[in-house]
Amino acid sequence: MSNIVFFDLETTGLDPGCHIIQLSAVCGEREFNAYILPRRPISPKATELTGLTKSRGKLYRHGTPLDTVFLYDALNYFIDFLSSCRPVLLAAHNAERFDAPILARVLRKCSLWEDFQQVVSGFVDTLPLSRNLFPGLHSYSLESLAKHFLHRDYDAHDALEDAKILQELFNLWRPDNGNISKVTFPANEF
Repeated sequence: MSNIVFFDLETTGLDPGCHIIQLSAVCGEREFNAYILPRRPISPKATELTGLTKSRGKLYRHGTPLDTVFLYDALNYFIDFLSSCRPVLLAAHNAERFDAPILARVLRKCSLWEDFQQVVSGFVDTLPLSRNLFPGLHSYSLESLAKHFLHRDYDAHDALEDAKILQELFNLWRPDNGNISKVTFPANEF
């Protein structure tokens, strides 16, 4: 059985060519977090959600400068992190339509897709999982699910905090293998 590693991306926007500005994951108690200085502007909507801005060759979160790494290095560090958790299924909220395609695109662009596939067999999308497990909720956003099930707010749209909340929700829900397999798709699908 694969280990489920929860991950999230923050990006420069919502378009298919957006750049990753934060890549985070949690595997049990272990955490991975990397900020990447994008080569394109961050959209106003992305800044509104994340508090991330780019100015004079630096990345800031709510005005505080952040240490950044090159995208290629962040992806290599991420694969190394995942290697210690293997075999891996990567889980994200809206993985199939957003996180997984973007991650696959940049991994291919950096010629790291094959290395990634040696570690990750597939993706789990917790958005349809939550809809399948709990039909009739008002909203299935991660923030709404945290409020509904965990009775609290958190620092949403920070990739590391999103990944940690997703892991906590998943552990609370305890979905069975049948429910998980319905929302799992192979990494080579991209």
